[in-house]
Parts: sequence; C-alpha cells; structure tokens
Amino acid sequence: MSSLSRELVFLILQFLDEEKFKETVHKLEQESAFYFNIKYFEEKVHAGEWDEVERYLSGFTKVDDNRYSMKIFFEIRKQKYLEALDRHDRAKAVDILVKDLKVFSTFNEELYKEITQLLTLENFRENEQLSKYGDTKSARSIMLIELKKLIEANPLFREKLVFPTLKASRLRTLINQSLNWQHQLCKNPRPNPDIKTLFTDHTCNPPNGARTSPVPVPLATVPKAGTTYPPLTGHPPFQPPPPAGPSLAGWMTNAAVSSSIQSAAVAASSMPVPPNQESEQLMKRLRPSGHGVDEATYPAPIPQPSWSLDDLPRTVACTLSQGSNVTSMDFHPSRQTLLLVGSANGEITLWEIGLRERLVSKPFKIWDMQACSTQFQSAVAKDSSMSINRVTWSPDGDLIGVAFTKHLIHLHAYQQPNETRQALEIEAHLGGVNDIAFSRPNKTLCVVTCGDDKLIKVWDMHGQKLFSFEGHEASVYSICPHHKETIQFIFSTSLDGKIKAWLYDNVGSRVDYDAPGKWCTTMLYSADGTRLFSCGTSKEGDSFLVEWNESEGSIKRTYSGFRKKPSGVVQGVVQFDTAQNHILAAGEDNQIKFWDVDNTNMLTCIDADGGLPGLPRLRFNKEGNLLAVTTVDNGFKILANSDGLRSLRAFGNRPFEAFRSPYEASAMKVSGAPVVAGISPNISRMDHLDRNSPAKPSPMLNGGDPSSRSIDIKPRISEEKPDKVKPWELMEILNTQQFRVVTMPQTPDQASKVVRLLYTNSGVGLLALGSNAIQRLWKWNRSDQNPTARATASIEPQLWQPNSGLVMTNDPGDTSPEESVPCIALSKNDSYVMSACGGKVSLFNMMTFKVMTTFMPPPPASTFLAFHPQDNNIIAIGMEDSTIHIYNVRVDEVRTKLKGHQKRITGLAFSNSLHVLVSSGADAQLCVWANDTWEKKKSVAIQMPAGKTPSGDTRVQFNSDQTCLLVVHETQLAIYDASKMERIYQWIPQGTLSAPISHASYSCNSQLVFAAFTDGNVAIFDAENLRLRCRIASSAYMSSTATNSNPPVYPYVVAAHPQEPNQFAVGLSDGSVKVMEPLESDGKWGTSAPADNGVANGRTPASSATSNPAADQNQR
Repeated sequence: MSSLSRELVFLILQFLDEEKFKETVHKLEQESAFYFNIKYFEEKVHAGEWDEVERYLSGFTKVDDNRYSMKIFFEIRKQKYLEALDRHDRAKAVDILVKDLKVFSTFNEELYKEITQLLTLENFRENEQLSKYGDTKSARSIMLIELKKLIEANPLFREKLVFPTLKASRLRTLINQSLNWQHQLCKNPRPNPDIKTLFTDHTCNPPNGARTSPVPVPLATVPKAGTTYPPLTGHPPFQPPPPAGPSLAGWMTNAAVSSSIQSAAVAASSMPVPPNQESEQLMKRLRPSGHGVDEATYPAPIPQPSWSLDDLPRTVACTLSQGSNVTSMDFHPSRQTLLLVGSANGEITLWEIGLRERLVSKPFKIWDMQACSTQFQSAVAKDSSMSINRVTWSPDGDLIGVAFTKHLIHLHAYQQPNETRQALEIEAHLGGVNDIAFSRPNKTLCVVTCGDDKLIKVWDMHGQKLFSFEGHEASVYSICPHHKETIQFIFSTSLDGKIKAWLYDNVGSRVDYDAPGKWCTTMLYSADGTRLFSCGTSKEGDSFLVEWNESEGSIKRTYSGFRKKPSGVVQGVVQFDTAQNHILAAGEDNQIKFWDVDNTNMLTCIDADGGLPGLPRLRFNKEGNLLAVTTVDNGFKILANSDGLRSLRAFGNRPFEAFRSPYEASAMKVSGAPVVAGISPNISRMDHLDRNSPAKPSPMLNGGDPSSRSIDIKPRISEEKPDKVKPWELMEILNTQQFRVVTMPQTPDQASKVVRLLYTNSGVGLLALGSNAIQRLWKWNRSDQNPTARATASIEPQLWQPNSGLVMTNDPGDTSPEESVPCIALSKNDSYVMSACGGKVSLFNMMTFKVMTTFMPPPPASTFLAFHPQDNNIIAIGMEDSTIHIYNVRVDEVRTKLKGHQKRITGLAFSNSLHVLVSSGADAQLCVWANDTWEKKKSVAIQMPAGKTPSGDTRVQFNSDQTCLLVVHETQLAIYDASKMERIYQWIPQGTLSAPISHASYSCNSQLVFAAFTDGNVAIFDAENLRLRCRIASSAYMSSTATNSNPPVYPYVVAAHPQEPNQFAVGLSDGSVKVMEPLESDGKWGTSAPADNGVANGRTPASSATSNPAADQNQR
C-alpha cells in the first residue's frame, strides 16, 4: 500500500471517530494495522474483555512473532487464567490452560507445569511468586504497565503508536477543497451551486443544455487551505517511537532481480532459513523471528537525546604499548573495558583497560599443520610471517574470531575473567582472509569470512562449510552480516568497489552497487540496526563517509570533512566506527574526526595529544564512552568521556591478579616477526579454487598452552615501573579475621550430618540434605546491603519455608536414614528438587515443598541422581546394585539399564559437548557411556597411590567447557582429559593436608577446585594444574569445641556458587552449613603458585603441598 493510501486510512479513521462510529474505527485500526490505539486497548484490558483484547492485538502481531509478542500474549492469558482461579471457576481455568496457555509449553515446559500446579492449590496466592497478587482491578493495572513496556519495545509496533497530527475534519476539508476546485472549473459557475453528490465530479449545467468538459488544473496551482483547525482529540498523542529501519527488500527490488527473490530463502546444507513474507504482508506486519518465553529486554526510550561535544570520548585516559603494530581492535560486547587487540606479528591480546594490564596474550601458531593444504604449507615455508587482518567478538562475548593474512581463521573460546582456549582452526580461503564476523541465521551461531579468493563463506561451529558465495570479480575486502526482521543477509564489498548482498541460499547476489570511491570500503550498521553507513578510500586517496537509503539502494547523505589528497598519494584506507546511534568517527590526517549522524558537517577533530598515524584505526566500546585508537609506536590510546573516565576509575582498587592468566606472572618479550600490512592496496587476484577447506578442531588444553609459557612479552605499559618480584607464599587462613564466613541459621530439625549440599541455580539459595532425610532451604533477602539477593558470606540468610509449613522429608524406606546413601539433583530452573535417602526417589516442588511424585522404590536403592542436560524428563539414576537406570519421568518407565560397575554408583556427570555420560563407582572405576545409544564406550580404573586399595566413593564433575573431568577420591584429586579419559594431573594428600579428602568441587568458572578434608582443613587449588594456592584451617571457621570434639567435626560436602567463582559452601558433620568468601580487599583465594619454581618440567617434590603431576610421561 502506498504512503498516500496509508494516509487516506488515517483520514478515514479521523472521520469515523468524529462521526462516533466507534466499533468501525477500531475494526479499521485492527484490519489496516496502521495505528494501535493504546487507549482503546487499555479500556478493554481494564474491562476484562479478553476476547476483544486478543482480537485487536491479532491485527498487529501473532503469538510467535517475537519474544515481545509472546510475552504480551502470555501475560494476558496468564491474567485470564488467574482470574478464573480467583473466582474458583476451575472448569474455565482448565479450559484456558488447555486452549490458551498450552502453546507456551513448547517454549518453556517447566513454566507450563508450574502454572498447571496452581490448580492444585486452594488459593493460588500460596505460591510464593503470586503471594502479593491483590484484587482483580489492581492486578490488571499492574499487568498493563508491563504490557505497555512490551508494546513500546516491540519492533512490530514501531510507528504505529502515534496518530498523526491532523487538523480537525481533515477529510471534509479536502473534499470541500476539491468541490471548490471543481466549481472553479465550471465555464458558467452559478453563485450558489447545489451539490448533491460526491460520486461524480461537480459541474454547473450551462445555459440551453450545452455541456462543457472540465479542464485539468496543475497541482502547483491548487491553493492551500487557510483555516487553522484544532488537533484531533479522539486519538491522544504518544511519545514517538524510533523509526523502523528500511528493509533489504528495497535494494532487491531496485536491483531488478528475478521473482524468485520474493520467495523463500532456500538454505543449502543443513541450516534452513524461514521464508520471507510477501512484500505487501511484510509492509503491513514486520515479523521478526520468534523466541521463547524468556525475559524481554526493554530498550531505553529512543526519542533523539540532546547531547553535546562533552559526550564524545576525547580525553586521553591512558597510552598502552602493544609491542607490535596494531592491526585490529574490538571491545567486548558486555565488559565495556575489555579490549581485544590483534597485531601484525599474529598475536592476539586481551587488555583490561581499567587496570592498564594485559590479561592474556596468544602468539600465533599453527595448531595442526598436517591438516593444512599443500598451498598453505608452501606459502608458510616461503614466508613464515603472519599478520592479523581482523579480530572480533561473538555477540555473546564467548568466542573470539581471528582472521589472518594467510588462509587461516582461529576461534578461541573465552571465559571470564581471563581464560581463552583454542576452539577451532579453519583454512578458510586461498590467500588472505580479509574479514571475519559472526551471524545467527535461523538463530544458529555461524562464522562468516571473506578473502583474496573472491569468495564469502559461512561456517558452522564445527568448522563445516555451509555456504560459499561466488560473484565478486575482485578480492572481497569486508563483510557486514545483518538482519531485518526475518530477512537474514550479508553485505560484502570488494577491491573493485562493488557492494553486493547475499541471502543464506544459493541463488546468488541480490544487489550490485558501486561504493563511493570504487575501492576499499567498510560497512557498518548503527547500534540499533536501523541505519547503514559505509566508509572507504579511492585509489586516488580520497576518502568517503556516507549513509545509505536501504529502501532505494542510494546514498542518503555524504559527510564532509575529509581532506582532498594530492593526486596519486595513497597512504592506506580510512577506518571508521559508530556509537550511541548518533556518533560517527573516522581516522585521517593523524587525527580523529567526529560527526553527528544527522549532520553532514564535521563536528570536531582531535589529535589525542599527538602520536597518531596518518590513518589511525579506531574502535568504540558498546556504550560509546571509550574509544581505542592506534599510535605510531606500536601501541594504542584510550580516549574517554566523563562516564568512561568514571568507569575506568572504578577499577582502581581491584587487584590485577583476578584477571591474569596463571602462567603470565613474569614479564614477557615479543618475538621480532616482520610487520605485514593488514591488507595491501595491491592485493593480487587469485583464480577460484573449488575445494573443501578442512577444519581443524584443536584439543582444549588444560589451563593454557604449555609452549606459551616460554614466550615473553614487552612491559605492559611503557610509563609503568615494574614491581619488585616477591617470593610466592601459600595463603593460610587461621582465624575469622582473614576471610568472610557466615553460618546458616539453626533449625529444630537439624540433622547430625549434612550429606548433600547444593546452591540453587539462580545463586540466591542454598539447599542441604541431612542424614535425617530432611532438606532445608536458606535464601538471602533483597536489601540495600544485598540488592541482588544473591548468596553472600557478608549477610546471614533466612531459613525459607512455604506458608503451609511443609517440610521436604524423604521416604527412608526400610533402612535407617543414617545408613542409607543419599542423593539429590535440582532442575535447571530451580522449580523441582529430586532426592532419595534409601527409599523411593521423591520429586519436590521447590515453592510449595509438596511431593509431586515418587518412583524407583527399593531394592535396589538409588545412590546418585542426574538430570539429562537436554531433557528434564530424563534422569540417570545410579543404583546400589551397581547399575544405572535411564528413567523417563513423564511416562514413568526405565528406558534402559547400564551395567559396567562392580559396586554401587557414586557419581554421574553428563557432557553436552562430548555427548556422553560418565559414571563413577565405589569400585574406583570410571565408565563412559554414549548418551544417545547408551552404549559403553570406555572403562578406566583410577590409579591408586601405592598401598591403597581400589575402593571407596569416587565423584566426577565436568569443568565448564566440558573438556576436563575432575575425579575426587579420598586418596586423590585428579584431572582427566575427558575426550580421551587420560589423566593429566593428580594431587595426593600430603604434608599439612594429609588427611583423606571428603569432597571437592570445581568453582563455577572451573578455574579453582575447592576441597574438604576429614581433619577439618579446606583447600583451594588452581584447576589448571592442581597447585595449592590457599589453605583454610578448621580453627578459622569452627569453634574450639567443634574442633576438639570426638568424633571430630569436619566438612563432609562442598558446593560452589553458580555465579561467584570465589564463593563456596561446606556442609559439616555436625549438621551446620557455612558459606565462605575471601575478604573484599583480597578479592580472591591467594595467588597462583609460579609455574617454574626451580623444578624441571613444572614438577614439584612429592613432599610439597602443591600439585604433583602424574609421574608417567604419557599421562601428562
């Protein structure tokens, strides 16, 4: 529908409103989907007319359009359901549950189950989350506030919440003007014409019945209406929403492509992409891809903010030395002061700008030369230097992408605060890989690359090539993946100045345009994804910065301020970036130049106190308050505005060691690899070579590549003085003043021993199972001292119980609870806990403490429980008789029984990435099972110290990336390579820690191991190498009575906080539970033991209380 037709609809809406055709007004609003009348919507919600509410909404969005829409419909139907329950109309509630709410179970089955359970309550306010539900009127008002936020944030409602400002009776005015103009055309106009119809043009009948023909009047001669009318009152004004971005459809139409482009984007390989909507439907209802019923995020109000030059990051905050020419930079998407830097010597570095320190430095090396092509091996043999063309973060900040000047890309897995590991090596292109980016077609993370071979390629996270786009006639210089609603596409630019766009299919390029300058060009979208910019340089050396009109495929505005270069002088390619939806910055003439996106004239330029190259590279952080810019002396400067300076100062008191890699304690020095330019202006054109580029997944090294320990890096900051080297000391905590500890409040039913301990997955509660088969739950309340309500050792929590006073008590069966083997597991959303103490397995509702069901009656008794990571209805249950039952809760049946152990099962751990289940038993055996066919893949006996019998409980736990396995036995801690089930490190109790190990656990980030001992000691180890870094003596957290009791009190179980890497809890043999954290001033548990402390190969004497790696070389 054209824009004039759209405006006609608004005129008709105004006319109907003025004529009081109320029902018709809202019917047209809903059918046209041009204007969402929020006032009418509010009236219907307040009146509880739910059918009309959904009918009206359906004109603008459907349930599965996007997460905002899904949340809108869910809130409405949930309110309708609660009101039926409040009226005690169970039949209506069940009807709503089945017909209206069932659709959401596909996206969140646990939530649907919780809603269903409300039917079992006499008053749904017994549910903790609904305890504050008031009366119907107030509940509807509260819901409306939420709905209005969701509607305003929903892109489908952009430009639909504001009725245009019209003079009153605008349609009547236009008709009267038309009649007047028609009357003026009459050859013999009558003084008082009698106009009786609008169906035909007006004309005054001439005398004697003669007829005349109307004469057309040029539009320019039409007089303007002179009357001033009051604004329309029937449609109240609203805050204008952000303008909706134009779609790729305009480019495709203007490019005169075939009609096949209007159809679905047919995906190749194994990744289907949803079809595009018909063009008219797309204009009526822009429908982004759907999401689950998750938390919707509300963007800040987007009316253009007023801002000043002070908002530009122009103050030099620090100057840092990289040691090699910086070729690419990118700030982390969420950690605003974490900067990723790529260098001309092939090295990548992570800098914490707030601390002015390197966190990680990774020199270039080929991970698997044997898997590389002969062309690449030949190229490296001729010239081994390797530079980086581009570094980039994945959207979630969990992966680092690196594109090199020869053939390769590397993907590194990143885990906060400072752990990076090799993830994937791909020989992506023949020649240089000029750009790399991440994209999510069909909500699946992929990597997009381009190169000298004139190709753009799309790779999945396993290194398999999904698409290869051919069509450029020169080396592809840059790529820009993006999406507009359901349309996923990639812009690409090449060295012949061509811009092309590709859908994720095999149809070919959708557009073909010339970039300004017709040479090297980079394209970027604004932060909100609505505006497209490009910046580049011509072969003559002239630079161009423009904004594109996507709907027409034309240049919308060209920004001025670049200096005209002397003919033939080409220094390189200008670089640019954008921030905050209103700032553009580019580097030229040894300066940084700034523009307002809405003004073509340059705002200002700065030289950042000098030292910038002719064409400096630059990069904003995501908040736009920091700007990194390269310098001529192999470094970079950080510029900041006032907000950025404050964020940097916030790091002033934080210890650097919390961010540093364990093996980077010593000062380092960079190898003198030759500097290679990022992309040469004369990139040679290569013939297309059709081949499958092999991917080389690299083994994940435990805690870093040992070979990198010998690499030196230059001093981190030139102006800093190196600290004196201090001898490493083990941190020993002997009293309560040296750390933080809090004891859980006592309870009347306190057990004699805490046998199992878990944090809730949300991190706000702690769940303990006692030897008396009773479970206790403590929660931390939200307060000024603890605004997040997370577990902390600084504040005592409260014992939590439902209003009913129920207690979670397990079925003890025929055995005494004290003699049984307890087991416990918590669902991922903290809704259910499953446990057993010798009897049946009980499934408890964590909100009501009610027993939802029981299953698996003994014999044999259940001894360990684990939820399947991909299906909460599948549970692995270890048994007393050494079997493992794979049980389906939903259908109440055992799908299969696994046999491989000789004694009872004492541990189970799933790995999603390896697709296995690892089990451990009291026979000191480890078994590996495929988690789809449940076949046994391997069996390994843990290696016992000399003189120890292979028996006793053995626990297993995967680290966070599921590549290493922690094995805990009373005689040892061991780290295994999970893919091979080979032991990497082993620690045996010794010295002051010679008592048997009672329990141990990884920290949430898998950088530490917390271990408890039967003499009361607690130890913290580096998970990378099992080197001891801290010991907590029993005297620090237990009374003298407890330490001297008979039998002695000791920590029986350990649990790590799911989000705080330095917090853990211990359950003691006297029934008490304590939470421990380091002092806030320390921020961590000691420091890492130096990797090379004078002992060859990092080995330590057997008598020391640090790690003792396996003696046999093949175990390392």
